[in-house]
Amino acid sequence: MRKVTVIACLCLAGPATSQDQYLVNWDTVGEESKGHLVNLIRIDSSNPPGNETEVADYLKDVLKQEGISASLYALEPDRANLVARIRGNGTKRPILIMGHTDVVGVQRDNWSEDPFSGIRKNGYIYGRGSLDDKDNVAAGLMVMLLLKRFQVELDRDVIFLAESGEEGTPQVGINFMVEHHWDVIDAEYCLAEGAQNTIVNGKTRSVGIQTTEKLPRRATLIARGTPGHGSRPVADNAVAILAQAIARAAAWQTDVRLNDTTRAYFQRLADISTAEDAFRYRNVENPELSAAIQQHFLTTLPYHYSILRTSVVPTVISAGFRKNVIPSEASAILDIRMLPDEDVAGFYAKLAAVIDDPRITIVPEDIYRPAASPSSIDNEMFRALEAVAARVYPGATVLPKMSTGATDMAQVRAMGMQAYGIGSSRTLEEMNSGRGTHGDDERILEEAFVDLVRFLWLTVIEIAASD
Repeated sequence: MRKVTVIACLCLAGPATSQDQYLVNWDTVGEESKGHLVNLIRIDSSNPPGNETEVADYLKDVLKQEGISASLYALEPDRANLVARIRGNGTKRPILIMGHTDVVGVQRDNWSEDPFSGIRKNGYIYGRGSLDDKDNVAAGLMVMLLLKRFQVELDRDVIFLAESGEEGTPQVGINFMVEHHWDVIDAEYCLAEGAQNTIVNGKTRSVGIQTTEKLPRRATLIARGTPGHGSRPVADNAVAILAQAIARAAAWQTDVRLNDTTRAYFQRLADISTAEDAFRYRNVENPELSAAIQQHFLTTLPYHYSILRTSVVPTVISAGFRKNVIPSEASAILDIRMLPDEDVAGFYAKLAAVIDDPRITIVPEDIYRPAASPSSIDNEMFRALEAVAARVYPGATVLPKMSTGATDMAQVRAMGMQAYGIGSSRTLEEMNSGRGTHGDDERILEEAFVDLVRFLWLTVIEIAASD
């Protein structure tokens, strides 16, 4: 195991901050961090089936070599969660560093590189999980190692949770930990995945901090009609009924509504945008301009369109089994992503009114992500994140963000924890390349990954280290 030289900062021109006390050789630590990320990628923990215990065992062995004890918690033997804790003096409540160890599956033929090789090429690390979410797992591991090596005096316990099952099976991961082992992960603050930074002209221009997320509240539309031979039209063809319902749901312009996160996001984004874009961002709530602005977002910036409303998107249609048979039933899935404060039952009632057809039954999906209020952008943690961003990414603007996707922070937020998602820096070209989260040839910029490790380390020192 490569060690890091500990250098005490004894002489400073002015008063020392907690961050100035620990001088990390980021060339050395960066290479070590990249080595751990490569090793984690090489463990195929595709969900299904998961096999996250293999990842947990790797992490446990690395921590043990540094004298850090860790425990495994498993609902299923092959799908363990790992928890490690470095204790502080207890004057403040703990901070939780969280990352998930499972990854989505791959279509190997679509990859130019082996998705589980962790190959380093042209400044990138390739592999499934390089962005989602083994980068955060490796960063959390490295922070724990550094805390131990530097013997950092802490006001807070620092807890590292490497959790299983985030990619669709939270019952073995975060749900299991929240429902059965909350005492070992309970904390005031949480840092996890859920955001990314934007590189423009070679420099990180904005730093995203996820403070809330939309909630998956999908529904299935079921149409029923008279079956028969395809050569004899009927008035109540289930396929036609369903098609009309889908068209009405997809065309529905749901209400625009901002929260503290999205309002601050647009305000800050306007300050660093062109005059034309800034005008739109400053007028998202202007009723006289809203329609044109929303149409612009829908056609050019779907993320902005989505974070302003509860979105309804048809994704799957199932109907018929032969080309000459009119089926008695047809169904479609609507991927509904609700704003955090949405009235769920009330929204389904509005959807039924929009479809306006008694031949359509709406069947809501079981709720597996709980609703929770957005985390604050006016507290000690968010101010620490802003301060550290100024050091790691000079000149960048911090943007509080609402994720349109879902993370396991939903579960800890619902328990009252203030949770914040962070991520690495990427260019707009890279974001639109298909080589990102869940994409083919998923990859992370090596330099950006080391910056992520540094960002997490400095944030933990800022929020948890004793003065």
